[in-house]
Amino acid sequence: MNEFNFKEMLDIKIMRLSQSLWESKVNRGNLSRWLDNFESSKEDAECEQTHAMYLLSNFMYFGAREIRELLKSLYRDKFFKPLIQSVRKRNVNVKDMSVIEPEILQELKATRFLGMGNPSESGTHLLYFFRQENELGKEDFMHSHEILSFDRDGDGNVSLRLNKPEVKRYILLDDVCGSGTQAIQYSKKLVSEMKSLDPNIEVYYFTLFSTVEGMENIRRESDFDLVDCIFELDETFKCFSDSARQFRNEEHLPISQEFAKSFCEKYGINLFGKEHCLGYKGSQLLLGFTHNTPDNTLPIIWGENNWEPLFKRYHKKYGFKYN
Repeated sequence: MNEFNFKEMLDIKIMRLSQSLWESKVNRGNLSRWLDNFESSKEDAECEQTHAMYLLSNFMYFGAREIRELLKSLYRDKFFKPLIQSVRKRNVNVKDMSVIEPEILQELKATRFLGMGNPSESGTHLLYFFRQENELGKEDFMHSHEILSFDRDGDGNVSLRLNKPEVKRYILLDDVCGSGTQAIQYSKKLVSEMKSLDPNIEVYYFTLFSTVEGMENIRRESDFDLVDCIFELDETFKCFSDSARQFRNEEHLPISQEFAKSFCEKYGINLFGKEHCLGYKGSQLLLGFTHNTPDNTLPIIWGENNWEPLFKRYHKKYGFKYN
């Protein structure tokens, strides 16, 4: 297989993926502009453009339809079914739903769903679809800033209290967990305070996607009672790990994992810094959603520092922007 035929095959595959799975986010125009970021060579093993196309052909994109299905699964499999099982267990494993339905309804009334981060971040963005797909009411949701309130007595002393003491369970939703850093920080800032006021409160962290490492870090270092995800990303999803699924057939293709890693690091340093040149804390993922591209994905996909991105990333910005 010569380089031209291989690149032609990749081009066809990418266009088909875009039309069938990527919501037509990639077309010949933006693909060409993205490829211009890279160097070209007649030598197969030294052509950055060929390797970039190969990496792109392994990109996992989840559109609106897939995200909605994952949110349905999250509610059903991680929350509702285990809740029913728990109620049944408390009632001598009764199977008659009419017997335990009132208790299930009480448990649901005492549960609130929240997005990870502030109201402008992706975790909160998902709540709209989560509510629709699972036919929940607006009263089942709240913002994190509504959980606690400050009271001041006559002497000026300030104390914390729970705004809704009747709520016994809080479930935080997120789209992707890489290292687990954000969830751990969130736990230390808020969850520990909640539990100091009511040790019986349960706080869960559910995410659609997570690395194995991220799940382990959160379970070990946070105060969440339950941490889980729908889609777990093991070492095989890291592009440049020894077990990377993207390069399992490397010996049969005109590509090199080592060469691909080298130029991804070279460009990634300028796009996201040395520590994160292969994605946040070296995540090495090829993952994107209809609403955003996580920074755990290789920066060559979404970077914008004198760079033409292919799948745009909407960064978190702090403070106000003045024109």
